[in-house]
Amino acid sequence: MNDESGPLAADREFFAALSRGMVEGLDRVIADDFILIEVMGGSEITKPSLLMAIQSGQLKFGPIEPTDVRVRVYQTAAVVTGRTEMSGQFGETPFATKSRYTHVYVEQQGRWRLVAAQGTQITGD
Repeated sequence: MNDESGPLAADREFFAALSRGMVEGLDRVIADDFILIEVMGGSEITKPSLLMAIQSGQLKFGPIEPTDVRVRVYQTAAVVTGRTEMSGQFGETPFATKSRYTHVYVEQQGRWRLVAAQGTQITGD
């Protein structure tokens, strides 16, 4: 596994597609059974729901720059953790938050695909 094709590259691809609103890129890196536990309220979001919100323009993100990123690989699974500062808009409501995240990737048909993601808001930091 190298950094150009491994889980860290997939994680960078996920954040780049999310911040640019690129549904095709998200579709490529997210597994069909993907579940997101979102950072603002803890809601469970499926792949189709996330892609629809991005495609419709209901959900928009500004640039997302992960920091303190670590990866642990277990054969065909990987856990990526880090921090982000993100902002964007949901409908007419702007948001901004700092968070820590956990992403779980599995290797499927030669690609690392994101199967689970959870963000935890950082308060008082």
